[in-house]
Amino acid sequence: MTLEMTSRFRGCLLGGAVGDALGAAVEFLSHEEIQARFGSDGIADYAPAYGGLGRITDDTQMTLFTAEGLLRSHVRGCLRGITTQSGLVSSAYERWLYTQGERSRQETEQEWLDSGWLIKQRGLHSRRAPGMTCLSALKQMRAYGDKAQNDSKGCGGVMRVAPVGLFAHAMGASHEMCFELGEEVCALTHGHVTGQLTGGVLAVMIQCLVAGDSMAQALAHALCILERKPGCGDTLQALEQARALTESETSAPAAVVLLGLGWIAEEALAIAVYCALTARDFRSAIQLAVNHDGDSDSTGAITGNLLGAQWGEEAIPSDWLAPLELHDVIGEIAKDLHDCPRWELYTDGGGKDEKWAWEKYPGY
Repeated sequence: MTLEMTSRFRGCLLGGAVGDALGAAVEFLSHEEIQARFGSDGIADYAPAYGGLGRITDDTQMTLFTAEGLLRSHVRGCLRGITTQSGLVSSAYERWLYTQGERSRQETEQEWLDSGWLIKQRGLHSRRAPGMTCLSALKQMRAYGDKAQNDSKGCGGVMRVAPVGLFAHAMGASHEMCFELGEEVCALTHGHVTGQLTGGVLAVMIQCLVAGDSMAQALAHALCILERKPGCGDTLQALEQARALTESETSAPAAVVLLGLGWIAEEALAIAVYCALTARDFRSAIQLAVNHDGDSDSTGAITGNLLGAQWGEEAIPSDWLAPLELHDVIGEIAKDLHDCPRWELYTDGGGKDEKWAWEKYPGY
């Protein structure tokens, strides 16, 4: 039986959120501290973080706003005949910034900040250790779509781009177009080429996985594009090392250590790719992805995005899904990414979905 495409879309975003939530409790702990608190095998199930179990962090928050920006760009393109995907995503990020109690340099009208469906989800209005690079870049933003003026290659870009791959698949975009959009979305906050190329790689991998490719095939497709890009050295080396380690006799925990800490983009992506390539099941792969010295929630989130896209929502343990914060919101926006090409939206009006789509995802 063919895996339902909606399950892959929902699995991608819910899987990422589950990995994020498992890693949330240990993001700022060393592996030694994790073992001291949870035992020699490390954290295995949700532990209290941000006042509860299954709580998401800024990784999932920003992923949701990435999805919202893409959906707004689609609605605008259909109804107005012109759109800008990176511009609408940056507008969405300004709303995320607003949920964090911050504002950009733009004098954005309050009506715009309060528009749409996502901003009204009160659970998003909470600071969950937001990345300083994202905060700084967005606070300095002067115009939607502007690239960040920094040299950061932190993982705060790649951690949020999974919706790009889903959107690209839904729209029938080429792998090259998907890769470029992943780069553009990361460039809104991260100025270093590695911080951008990693986003392109992850977006294409997600696009390929929901189409039915294996993890190895998805990686191969992404690397074919990556290796033609200027400045690809750091990302290519990290991913080739991850792939080589899957064929070595190195133990899985030791392999994760060799790949780095995950605070920078190519390390976070490489750790996630290794965990996904070697995964026997969703639970053990996410546990491997978060039990290390580094950025546990981001490596867990990216691993969850990859495996959820490949295996679908059904592969995610129900005891992790049930208490997941904003479960229904995440699932709904994933479904909207899947369904949006079939919404009846026309530039000359008359589409049956026009009213509700513009109210939910207004094109600005």
